[in-house]
Parts: sequence; structure tokens; C-alpha cells
Amino acid sequence: MTVKLYQNEISSATSRVRIALAFKGLTAEALPVSILGEDAESRQASYRSVNPQGLVPALLTDGGVLITQSLAIVEYLDEVQPEPPLLPDTAEGRAQARSIALAVAAEIHALLPPRIGLHLKAAFQADADAVAAWSRHWVGEGMAAVETMIAGRRNGTFAVGDRPGIADIFLFPQAVSARRMGFDLARWPNIAEIVTKLETIPAFRENAPAPRK
Repeated sequence: MTVKLYQNEISSATSRVRIALAFKGLTAEALPVSILGEDAESRQASYRSVNPQGLVPALLTDGGVLITQSLAIVEYLDEVQPEPPLLPDTAEGRAQARSIALAVAAEIHALLPPRIGLHLKAAFQADADAVAAWSRHWVGEGMAAVETMIAGRRNGTFAVGDRPGIADIFLFPQAVSARRMGFDLARWPNIAEIVTKLETIPAFRENAPAPRK
């Protein structure tokens, strides 16, 4: 495959795709896109002409097709490179894995990107402390829900079963980010145990989101 990845190293959404690529033994040409501040490249017309949402990651396939949204990208990679598989063998397992991935992507992460903080400041005069409190609230509430989802049906080493997959690919970057925000992962024992296991796997450990500077 000859693919290009529009990315930012602090982005947990980008981290998901980088983990999937590494786990599959695939490489992509990295095309960095800045995402912080009013003048970020992601907010400019030049990048919006690539991805109308102005978000990272976005994957340009070797066929010239742009794929946006990390879940769509990860599932695309799983289809074009089936081994090792990222989804469980059963329909119920696949649904469970996707529900965890979406709980992270759609219910936690969707409330945290830089554009959310910019809007809170512009529309509600939220200062940096208020934006940080907003983020901590939704991370804490969301991760507690994911912990309960996992605990209720966990039957293996990882989030769903005994091999890492899509659920773990979405959970890991969010857990790393939560820890950097000051959360002790021990408050979510299943998540803490899974993250400890994932940190021994190079594809995960080496592609965690970079800290904000």
C-alpha cells in the first residue's frame, strides 16, 4: 500500500490510525497538519479542500480516495489487510467492540478537540481553567461508562476477548490522554489492566498521542 496520512501527533484520533497501521505492519507517508489555535492549518481553506470537516486524521489511499473519520479508516485497513484481524469472530463480539470504540470516539473525544475549546471561549467566555474543567468532566464521565461496559461483558485479556482489536485501539489513546489530565487509571480497574497490557505491545506503545507542549 502507498497511502498518505494527514495527521497530528498530539491527536488521539490520529493515534488510533497509527496504531492500526503499525499493528498491521503497514506504513503511510505522514502529512502533518497543525490543529491548535485560531490559525491552525486544520482551520484553513487549503486543508478544508482536502477534508471538509477540517479534522485529522484523513487517509489518502493508493487509489486516490480520501477516507475520513478514524473508525472508518481503521475498518478500511482491516479490510484491505485482514491479518491480524481487528474485529472479533462473532457478530455479538464485533458489535461490542464497535460500541466501545464509538463510546470513546463519539461520546468522549467528540467533546474535547481544540475547536470545542475555541468555541467555549468565544461563545461563553470560558477561560483556560473552565475549558480544562469541561474536558475533565466529560472524560471522567465517559471513561466511567466505558469501564462499566467492559466490566459487564469482559471475557479475556483485552477489551473484547484475548486479542487486541478495534476497541483497544480506541480505548488506549483516550486512556493515555486521561492519565495526562491527572486521572488515576486505577479508578477504572479493567481499563487500567488493559492499558498495562497494551503498553507492552510496540504498535500501541510507540504510537500513543504525543503530549501537548
